[in-house]
Amino acid sequence: MGIARGFTALVSALLVALTAGCAASGEQSGQALGGRLAPEVPYAVGVRTLTVDPASERPLPVTLWYPTQGSRVAEGRFPVVIYSHGLASLPELHSGLTARWAAAGFVVAAPTYPHTRRGAKRFSRADVRHQPADGWRVIRHLVRLDGRSGDPLAGHLDMQRVAAAGHSAGGFTTAGMFTAGHPSRLRAGIVIAGGGMAGSFAGPSAPILFVHGTADAVVPLSVGRAAYGRTPGPASFLSLLGQGHGEYLVPGRPGFAQVLGATTDFLRWTLYGDQEAGRRLPGRALLAGVTSFETRPAG
Repeated sequence: MGIARGFTALVSALLVALTAGCAASGEQSGQALGGRLAPEVPYAVGVRTLTVDPASERPLPVTLWYPTQGSRVAEGRFPVVIYSHGLASLPELHSGLTARWAAAGFVVAAPTYPHTRRGAKRFSRADVRHQPADGWRVIRHLVRLDGRSGDPLAGHLDMQRVAAAGHSAGGFTTAGMFTAGHPSRLRAGIVIAGGGMAGSFAGPSAPILFVHGTADAVVPLSVGRAAYGRTPGPASFLSLLGQGHGEYLVPGRPGFAQVLGATTDFLRWTLYGDQEAGRRLPGRALLAGVTSFETRPAG
């Protein structure tokens, strides 16, 4: 079976499973994945910052990118993507990707982690283990914000359709959010140049897209491949041939168009239930000599 045919079969099977899961959890039928199309015309994008738990011992600044129309938040409710940066990085350094996701119809929330961000006073690699919990703090904060009268984003956040994504240490953070018993609102993950954490990729099952450079000297390809092999749900692997730790995330660099196209259609498929986006994903991911793409059903 070819890549495109195999992925199309996976798309159909997964949509049935996710829709059934929504009904079983008691969610309103309007929130079930019903195959509605994601927006095809790009939005303008707004940016704002807020701080989660500002008076706590671990305040968490968050940058949000969101769809706009004129000077307002665009009409409608938008799925949410939690994006995690890597070591010695910052959310704004990933705006080439995150702003484009927002233009495609998503609200992207990117925490600035206290001890792994660029310029942290007490930098600590070991603090990555605390970051999955930070990601869940952001989700809980956004649930409250969506119901907060007077906030511009109130009523615009579809908090039943959430994905986690991240690069490098942020990829490990993303994996760590998928622990046993995690809320079903977390529907999908994108792990870029990362791997698994202890207890990661446990139920409920969710599709995961891995993105990795085959010549990555920081997080070796074998680490990403091992995580891919451990995921219990449907998973896909986009390889950037001969590339390192993340140059393909820079607009205009080789592979960026394929990463953007594949990740955007993956989010459209898993969060909007857009079957057409799922069907075209393999074609968006592939460019001869630049990328390769594979997928497998639930284990």
